[in-house]
Amino acid sequence: MSSLTLRDIAKKLKKIDFCMMATRASSGAIVNRPMSNNGDVEYDGDSWFFSFEDTHKVPDIIRNPQVALAFAEPPSLLGKPGIFISIEGAATLIRDKTKFQEHWVADLERWFEQGVDTPGLVLIKVHGDRIQYWDGEDNGVIHV
Repeated sequence: MSSLTLRDIAKKLKKIDFCMMATRASSGAIVNRPMSNNGDVEYDGDSWFFSFEDTHKVPDIIRNPQVALAFAEPPSLLGKPGIFISIEGAATLIRDKTKFQEHWVADLERWFEQGVDTPGLVLIKVHGDRIQYWDGEDNGVIHV
């Protein structure tokens, strides 16, 4: 049984900016790429990512929406491992500027210079179905 709750996991994820998002390519290969969640993690298991429409991950998600996210927190100053979190879930592509504005943070302008009006912008929502975690002392699985 898990000792951490979904709310505990969401708090941890807010502190881990980058993860690796894995999709399934048309060849069947598993493809990973770094993504920033900008601390935009809801207590219901949703993670949000902005991307350009013309990247390989978009057709991968259209073909097979099942994705995996892998997060790793750095070790503490005393050497205790940080938490590792793996999220398996379904990705949805959102092209609605109203939703863009709900999830936009100013730091995103580093990659998307025209903000929510950036041509080819897409929002990826990943709803986690199964979350696994390990922190060196505790581990567990949370079903969302």
